Amino acid sequence: MGNILESTDIKNKLEDLSGVVVKPGENPYNALIEACEDDPEQTQALYSAHRVRRNDQQKEKFLSPELNELIIDPWLLRLETPEIEPGFKDLRNCMTFWGRPPVHVLELAEKIQSKLKAVAPNIWLMPTYRMHITTLELAFSRTPEEIDAIVRSLRPAIPSVASYTYHHRARLVKPMISYDLSAFAVSFLPACGEPVVSPPPVAPGITEGVQQGDQYTYHHLRRDMWNLAKDAGMEIDSRYIVPSAHITLGRYLTDKDHATPEQRKKWIEAIEERSTDGWRQKFGTPPRPG
Repeated sequence: MGNILESTDIKNKLEDLSGVVVKPGENPYNALIEACEDDPEQTQALYSAHRVRRNDQQKEKFLSPELNELIIDPWLLRLETPEIEPGFKDLRNCMTFWGRPPVHVLELAEKIQSKLKAVAPNIWLMPTYRMHITTLELAFSRTPEEIDAIVRSLRPAIPSVASYTYHHRARLVKPMISYDLSAFAVSFLPACGEPVVSPPPVAPGITEGVQQGDQYTYHHLRRDMWNLAKDAGMEIDSRYIVPSAHITLGRYLTDKDHATPEQRKKWIEAIEERSTDGWRQKFGTPPRPG
């Protein structure tokens, strides 16, 4: 039955709302860097434009009287509610370069989750030990054999990929809750001169040749990951490439908490309030987005 389930990607297209156009055949991350003239301030502005426009777009959908239901992941629903289809297994496999959030970011994410759970008790929350930021998706919904072939192709490059951020350090700042009809996340912007509030990363044995400072943005890191995979012979098949740096907080498994216009309005208000609360408690007064 799993083969006939419909992916949430079909109903919930994630489009680039920054205004940057990618040229066919090129490293797609170069387009934004070039459009921003390799300037961290412009890069941050475009990341901000994307997430603000996306939230505005999704708010309109949530509050529309024509909304009939949320977009629920049928695979996750069956895994979390086994009685729907006893013995169900998710046979999809993916290959992705992940970034692991530091402890203080996990603490912030967990606090936001608890606040949102109080408003919508039936939401599904991502366990903190699974939280990640997707730096580059190489392949999605593949068989184990296909993933094994990708791993064999990448094997010579894996040591340099795994240690790349030791030498190339990009900062992310300004957390905000982003959401749509299928999920909600805490999103960040590439840094541009903001005060350093996190402890420096520790890379054993590495003291020289470290590229850091806000001129090297998170988008540069994503560009470099793409190049490393391409140089290793990979055909990169990402579902979407947008200027977003986010950690998924949770998903919807039922419409119970969002069945009425009043419930949906309360949900939006909670998200907007918690975005401000998370900033204020961790970093002081938040800046205006955009």
